[in-house]
Amino acid sequence: MADKIPTDGVAYWKANVRLILISLVIWALVSFGFGILLRPALSGISVGGTDLGFWFAQQGSILVFLGLIFFYAWRMNKLDRQFGVDEE
Repeated sequence: MADKIPTDGVAYWKANVRLILISLVIWALVSFGFGILLRPALSGISVGGTDLGFWFAQQGSILVFLGLIFFYAWRMNKLDRQFGVDEE
């Protein structure tokens, strides 16, 4: 019986992996998509004195990454409370 994972544990890890996958897709879209692949298409839009593609490659991706870190921590705390595995 100790080898079996409870159903709640399976649901918890499904939610956790889904959150990680969503974060990775956003990360890839912003860093690789907007910063590299879509840079020529975004070159006509000006942000802070430079084009939007360059801004995403240099600063925008870093800001999005920081936002993803805070979002992940907030959402994982919420999931932990929901499944009763929080640290409090």
